Amino acid sequence: MAESAVPGRGPTLQELLDMDKMVLSAKPRAAQSVSERWMRYLGFPGGIALFLLVYYLPPGAGLTAAAQSGAACFLLALVWWVTEPFPTYVTSLVLMFLLLVTRTSAAKPIMDVLGMEVIWLNLLAFILASMLVKTRLAKRMSLFLIVKFGRKASWALMAFVIIQLALAPLIPATAARCVMTLPLMIVVANIYGSSEEHPNAFGKNMFMLNLAGISVLSSISMTGSSANLIAVGFIQSMGGHRVYYMDWMRAGAPIAIVTMLIMWFVGQKMIFRIPAAEQVPSVDGGLPLIEAQHKAMGPLSFQEKKALAIFGVVLFLWVSDIFHMRWFGVEISPPFAALLGAVLVLFPRWGILQWQEADIPWHLLIFSAGAYAGGLALDETGAAEWGVRALFGGMDLKAIPFGAAFTIVMAVMMYSHLLTTSKTVRTIIMIPIIITMAKTLGWDPLSLALPAALCIDWVVGLPISGKPNVILFSTNQYSVIDNFKYGMVTCTVGLVLLVISAATWFHWLGITPSFWAMPK
Repeated sequence: MAESAVPGRGPTLQELLDMDKMVLSAKPRAAQSVSERWMRYLGFPGGIALFLLVYYLPPGAGLTAAAQSGAACFLLALVWWVTEPFPTYVTSLVLMFLLLVTRTSAAKPIMDVLGMEVIWLNLLAFILASMLVKTRLAKRMSLFLIVKFGRKASWALMAFVIIQLALAPLIPATAARCVMTLPLMIVVANIYGSSEEHPNAFGKNMFMLNLAGISVLSSISMTGSSANLIAVGFIQSMGGHRVYYMDWMRAGAPIAIVTMLIMWFVGQKMIFRIPAAEQVPSVDGGLPLIEAQHKAMGPLSFQEKKALAIFGVVLFLWVSDIFHMRWFGVEISPPFAALLGAVLVLFPRWGILQWQEADIPWHLLIFSAGAYAGGLALDETGAAEWGVRALFGGMDLKAIPFGAAFTIVMAVMMYSHLLTTSKTVRTIIMIPIIITMAKTLGWDPLSLALPAALCIDWVVGLPISGKPNVILFSTNQYSVIDNFKYGMVTCTVGLVLLVISAATWFHWLGITPSFWAMPK
């Protein structure tokens, strides 16, 4: 079927589905408004001014010189990441250099971040994503998704909520879930007229909703992340309560699912309102042509079947990780499962890709390295823990009822992901503090610790807050401010639902006392 270009309708379907040409560009994202341009002008001197202010402040009580300099370096980078006077990877390189020259960290720990599991997982996962693109599996899945759900933008968005909900209990690695669905996001966004050069409201909703889904839905089960399991261990060892799988799911699943449904509605109706022109696919020929393209692909090719087999092996290893020791005598972590997949994909003669065909966004890995170097510096110097303890230490929770104390503790836990990039570190620092606080106030430790543990995975506020955040931000489909705005609304919706649950659902489950109970 021939495709004719229609003025004003944008690229043709064939251009959108030519995924081999879709690479994650390293060029800076263009400013989308006058306010963004002003932020870039002011962000450069603003970051330097904040760095000098914090660096030369008189040392606070209990805050070491290294912690103070680490905080100054991280705040400078944070301002530049948000305002984007430079590409994000340049800011990361500047941060790594400042950590060294201020003697916040030695050279080896800074350089070692490129060897972290998370960096390797990102690299290997992009090789697997390139396999999906080259074999046309991503194209086939995108066409199927649009044929089944794409007659209206809202239902196309809902399809991704369902996909992320289905994947969350099966695959604990959030980065893996992100990369699995990234090619689909890119193509569906393009079909609705949103591209790297010209992002629109649909594209912002698409990527932000998936980011929220990947993170928030991880809180459905206690195996959603390793940090969840660490929290469960603290609750048992320090709080004296064993949390079972269904205990966690009964508490966490309703909040996570309701939050996603609310964000599905609020995102497209209020935060990034989708105009009528973006409610339907904006490709020449419309849905009939998409259906024709899907039928024209025919049955699965041999290369597609090979890609499915390789991806099936990796997916099986991701899903069955709790049985590895029993089966193999060794635990195969998500990065090493992806490594096996990458070996099969790149294997000479029998593989699917040549090395040069893999779309590996090295600028993204440098951005990640800087973010993790800064976050580790905050953790290792004690700056992050000092901030949390100072915040809790300044609160007199003995004079207020349980409901008010619960709201304060959950708010600190929910928004603390803006302070450190590691869910594990947040868990290790905050869950023991919360358990001890509950005991001191005479409340059951479970009443605060389990709801707080449900907040661990809600890392949606900034591009540096988690691995999926970094990956999706590299598409240039939204800005840091877009991310922050959507993330804060998501976290606030979750916080409100947690507080309501403390007075109702959690109380009926026997987790929380009366909302108006006073400390003993």
